Amino acid sequence: MPAAGAALLALALSVTVLALPATAAAAAAGFSCRPGARPVLFNFGDSNSDTGGMAAAMGWNLTRPEGRAFFSHPTGRFCDGRLTIDFLCESLNISYLSPYLKALGSNYSNGANFAIAGAATLPRDVRFALHIQVQQFLYFRDRSLELISQGLSGPIDAQGFQNALYIIDIGQNDVNALLDNFPYDQVLAKFPSILAEIKGAVQTLYSNGSRNFWIHGTGALGCLPQKLAMPRKNDSDLDQYGCLKTYNRAAVTFNAALGSLCDQLSTQMKDATIVYTDLFPIKYDLVANHTKYGFNNPLMTCCGHGGPPYNYDINKGCQSPGVTACDDGSKFVNWDGVHLTQAANAAVAAKILSSQYSKPQLKFDKFCRV
Repeated sequence: MPAAGAALLALALSVTVLALPATAAAAAAGFSCRPGARPVLFNFGDSNSDTGGMAAAMGWNLTRPEGRAFFSHPTGRFCDGRLTIDFLCESLNISYLSPYLKALGSNYSNGANFAIAGAATLPRDVRFALHIQVQQFLYFRDRSLELISQGLSGPIDAQGFQNALYIIDIGQNDVNALLDNFPYDQVLAKFPSILAEIKGAVQTLYSNGSRNFWIHGTGALGCLPQKLAMPRKNDSDLDQYGCLKTYNRAAVTFNAALGSLCDQLSTQMKDATIVYTDLFPIKYDLVANHTKYGFNNPLMTCCGHGGPPYNYDINKGCQSPGVTACDDGSKFVNWDGVHLTQAANAAVAAKILSSQYSKPQLKFDKFCRV
């Protein structure tokens, strides 16, 4: 591994931050939008921020324990409660984002969520890939403006679309799939294709009037129970906290390239605001310093099967018959082997809102517009 890459990994893995209680992320950040503000937010991504899109698209009727920690019933989120995107919405004093594909009970007055479980950047034209999500947004925008031009009620007007914040949180499925199927050097060689799709999405949105972007890097992939439970010859690839070094090294490298891409786009789009947030040190710290957050089992799945050390079985997921969840999800980082618990999502959102891991270090209240 090149010296620069090794130094980058060492820096990311050494980051430790004082923990914040897993309470309301807006309070932790020290602000919320003032009365009268009407922020608009559009989100593009995968299951980490899917608020029910895949459930609506596929007709999935998820059952408890999904949603038990907050909503008291399943909402299509792969979590026991709120996702990071939900806490970000709370910080803006807006309703949780309705999935674009949810026909009933949706409210699009403050934006829409195009994120779909399983989504990736490539292949670009398959169902729910990032490119397709952007095309869905353009259809949503055109239809909304068309209704308004006809004197009818549209959820968002032209100014709302221009002032809106556009969040992109995707790439985890791309990187994971590559790591599962290719040698490490070939994985790195394919990163430019993923980044090109993210770049293309930002450019398309920009050319259609979008000016505010918040782009997230990927998390600590090597700390996911799903990956740790895969058969391995020995434990030589585990770091001091029990995470897979190869997966985490790839995540750090991908994020460094994504951050550089955001710098490039900021230079090219001088009238746009492009914020990049590195989620790797945020999510890695949940494991490395888990006791500070009140977590007891940083590498175990709360809702899974198989018992210690990971309680994960690829053939028996959280929704499988006979699978039970832990008694207290607030003591766990991971909900189902892939996704975070509500408690972990609250901690992640608080760190995002702090701007400590963002470049430039802008506060979310920048998007509180009256």
